[in-house]
Amino acid sequence: MNGLKTTMLLAALTALFMALGYTLGGSGGAVIALLVAAGMNLFTFWNADKIVLKMHNAVEVNAQSHPDFYTLVARLAERGGLPMPRVYIIDQAAPNAFATGRNPENAAVAATTGLLQMLSRDEVEGVMAHELAHVKNRDTLIMTMVATIAGAVSMLANFGLFFRDDNRNPWATMLAVLVAPFAAMIVQMAISRTREFGADRGGAEISGKPLALASALARIAGQAERIPNPVVERNPAAAQLYIVPSGVRALFSTHPDTGDRIAALEAMAGEQAAQPAPRRKGSALDPLGRG
Repeated sequence: MNGLKTTMLLAALTALFMALGYTLGGSGGAVIALLVAAGMNLFTFWNADKIVLKMHNAVEVNAQSHPDFYTLVARLAERGGLPMPRVYIIDQAAPNAFATGRNPENAAVAATTGLLQMLSRDEVEGVMAHELAHVKNRDTLIMTMVATIAGAVSMLANFGLFFRDDNRNPWATMLAVLVAPFAAMIVQMAISRTREFGADRGGAEISGKPLALASALARIAGQAERIPNPVVERNPAAAQLYIVPSGVRALFSTHPDTGDRIAALEAMAGEQAAQPAPRRKGSALDPLGRG
């Protein structure tokens, strides 16, 4: 059902883009819009991970440089039946993490030093399991496609403001130009919020610690608005990458309400109450790799 909903919303977003192209340029405009969307998606398919990681100045780590964190991710990937992703650390105080890559065989996961310093080991496991669930569900590719088409809608709408066809109904054109970006944003939020709930559940299943992930979400959300995120300040669209967005008003967030996510995880833990997994507190991971 989750996959069907996403497919329908993605189709609606593509149709919206083509409809805007048709409004501005007739059947030829619709064809051009489709070709532009295809070209942008092809480029991001191959290069999105490189762009995202470079944007954050992420540094790749391995079992020698950061054994604790790398081993944690490797164990979770094995538990989730996934190939070992590339692992990155971002030198940033804002606590957050994300996954990127076009498929599980070419995936990467990243966490900030702020997250590794602030959370316990169990909580870090919950967060990284969430990111691996995104990889397993191929959300990284879907969300890249969604962001690309939504961005193209906004670009085409801006183009339409300055290059309108006077032979067409000006009111219809203006309505399409003004409404299309807002509609694209709504569809983008609907797709992303659906995928986040799925990744929370998938991450809790991989780690076996839904309450640890719930605790991590609460702690990250508590700091997300207090600690500046320089990447989001430069590029607000980057907020949708993170497990908890920062610098975005709740109404326009691509993520569900954090309280709702925590409630769902607590309900999941209740379902497992018959055979509760032992929980250990653990200590925060050392982002510098000192064991």
